[in-house]
Amino acid sequence: MRRPVLTALTACAATTTLLAGCGSSSSGTSSPSTASTGSATASAAGASTSASASLSGQITVLAASSLTGSFTTLGKQFEVAHPGTTVVFSFGASSTLATQITQGAPADVFASAAVKNMDQVVAAKDATSPTTFAKNVMEIAVPPTNPGKVTALADLAKPGVKVALCAAAVPCGSTARQVFANDKITVKPVTTEVDVKSTLTKVELNEVDAGVVYVTDVLAAGSKVKGIMIPANVNASTSYPIAALTASKNAALAKAFVDYVLSGDGATVLTNAGFEKP
Repeated sequence: MRRPVLTALTACAATTTLLAGCGSSSSGTSSPSTASTGSATASAAGASTSASASLSGQITVLAASSLTGSFTTLGKQFEVAHPGTTVVFSFGASSTLATQITQGAPADVFASAAVKNMDQVVAAKDATSPTTFAKNVMEIAVPPTNPGKVTALADLAKPGVKVALCAAAVPCGSTARQVFANDKITVKPVTTEVDVKSTLTKVELNEVDAGVVYVTDVLAAGSKVKGIMIPANVNASTSYPIAALTASKNAALAKAFVDYVLSGDGATVLTNAGFEKP
C-alpha cells in the first residue's frame, strides 16, 4: 500500500498542475502534515527493512524443557521472518541451565520457567532486564487407562499410588510441592525426575500411576496421557522470564529473538500451547 502513495507524491512534485491536484480542496496546496506523515511512514518502513536485513548468523537459546514445543515453533517462524538466521535450542531444567550460564556456557538467550533461576543469572551479571512472557499452572497426568484410579489431587497421597514428580530444585517440582502444601496433603513420589519432560515420560510409559506436570505438557502429550485438572483454589503457578545474555556474540539477533517471543506472534503460539498470559 505504501508504493502507490509514494508514486503519487512523486507525480505531484513533477508539475504544478499535479501539485495543485494533490493539495487540499480548500487551499490548493499540498498539506504539510500529509507530506510529513508520508515521509515518516517511508522512513519507518525503510528502517524496519534495514534492521531485518542486518540480522544474520546463529544464536543459542537455553530454555526450560516445558517450552520445547512452543519455542521450536517460534524458532522456525523467526528464521522464516529473518532469512539467513539460525536459532539453536538447548532445553532442560531451568535450574540446570542457569548454573550452566553462570559457569560460562556459551549462549545468547535464556528463557526460564521460574523467576528464581533468572534472578540467579542476573545476580551473576550474565543478563539484565528480563521480561516475563508467560505463566503456567500444574495438572495431574495419568496413563490413558488410569491404573491407579486417580480422579482427584487427594488420590496422590493414597498408599500404593505411584507418583512421579520433578526434583524439588526444578520449577515444576517446587510448584507441584506448593500445590500439595496448599491442599494440605503429603505425597511421597516413587521417582523424582530432572525435568518436566522426564516426569511426563514416566507416565507415558505407564511406569507410574500419575505425574504432576504443567497444563501445557498434558496438552502437548495428546492421547498419550489423560489430564486431571487441579482445583484453582489449591493450584499453583510459575512465571516465565526471558532475557538476552550479556556474553552473547550476536547481541542484535539475541535481542530480536527476545522481541519476537514478546510480540503478538509469540503470544499466539504460547497461548495455543496452553500457556497463560503473565
